[in-house]
Amino acid sequence: MILEISNRQERLVPDQAMKELFEEIIKKTLAHENLEGSYEVSLSLVTADEIRELNQTYRGKDRVTDVLSFPVEQQFQPEEEKILGDIIISTQAVIEQAKEYEHTIEREISYLFIHGLLHLLGYDHLDPKGKEKMRKVEEEILSKLEITRN
Repeated sequence: MILEISNRQERLVPDQAMKELFEEIIKKTLAHENLEGSYEVSLSLVTADEIRELNQTYRGKDRVTDVLSFPVEQQFQPEEEKILGDIIISTQAVIEQAKEYEHTIEREISYLFIHGLLHLLGYDHLDPKGKEKMRKVEEEILSKLEITRN
C-alpha cells in the first residue's frame, strides 16, 4: 500500500502518527470491503480557498466543502498496484466540524478520510438508500479503528 500525502496548508500539519492513522484507515477499509492486493491513494490537505476552487472547477459548485474524491477509473492487471485516486480534505473544515460536533480532530479527519476513500471505492450518497449504506460502513470502520465520537 502506498499513501502519498501532499500538505498545502498550515492549519493542521500531518505528522508520522497522522500518516500511520491514514494507513491504518486504508487497511481497515480495504479489509472491510474484502479487497486484497496493493493499492495507492493520494491525500491532499488543503486550504478552504483551494477546496472551493476545486469544487467549482470539477463539480460546478462555488462553495467550500470538507472533502472531495477523484477516483481513478482504469483496468488493472491482477498483480498490478491499483491506484484508487485522490482525496482532498479541507483542514479548516476538519477543525471547525470537530468543534461543531464536539469531537476530536482525529475523529473528524478520520471520518472525512474514510468518506473520501469509500467514494474512491464506488460508494455514493446521492439517494437516501446509498447515504444510509455509506454512513453505516463509515461507522463500522471507525468502530474497528476504535475511534469514537468523543
